[in-house]
Formats: sequence, C-alpha cells, structure tokens
Amino acid sequence: MIENESGEDYLETVLRLLSTGNDVHAVDVARRLGVSKPAVTKAMRILTQKGYIAIVDNHIHLTPSGEEYARAVYEKHRMLTDFLVKLGVDADAAEADACRMEHLLSEETLGAIRAFNEKN
Repeated sequence: MIENESGEDYLETVLRLLSTGNDVHAVDVARRLGVSKPAVTKAMRILTQKGYIAIVDNHIHLTPSGEEYARAVYEKHRMLTDFLVKLGVDADAAEADACRMEHLLSEETLGAIRAFNEKN
C-alpha cells in the first residue's frame, strides 16, 4: 500500500506511459507530471523498495504488483472522470478533478459511482 497520493500518481503515470508501447524513463514521467527529474528519481527509489517498480538499464517497469495497483488507481480515475462528465463537468476539469478525488473516496462511494455509471 502506498501512503500518499503522489506515489499512486507516479504508478498511474508509468502505466499510462507504458501503454504507448515505448520505453519509459524518468524524464518521461517528469514531463507528464510536471515535476523535476530528481523528484521522479526519489519516487522511483521508494516505489522500487516497495516492490512496485523495477528499473532495468534506466527503463522503468511495473512489477506484477505495481501493475495491479496502477490499474486499480487508473480504473478509479476513469470511472470518476466518466461520472463527472455525465454530470456535465467539462472533460478537462473532470480529468483534473478525478486525479485528486481518486485518492480520497471510500469504497462505498466508489461503488455507488460505479453503479451510477453503469445505469447511465
């Protein structure tokens, strides 16, 4: 388990970058998140120690547990974005808000949003 939302954001970002089919490097993560490369290096060190990330020849990879965690965070993100858009929120604002909300909501609330999305 990751104790802070920035760690989850790093995992989700690595997952999304890997989905493009390209190798992922610290500079790619830094650009996507708008943070410094040293900040990414520190975060990758922590995520490596937790067993979520592996770095091979300067390429960032998700471990199986890291991929599972990242996919769960990303699923919440997509679900919340869809929910907010269905409520009439602008897509860009919904995306930004979902990024913040995905770390805070209870499983009960997420379940209710999932059910709403499925019905609508």
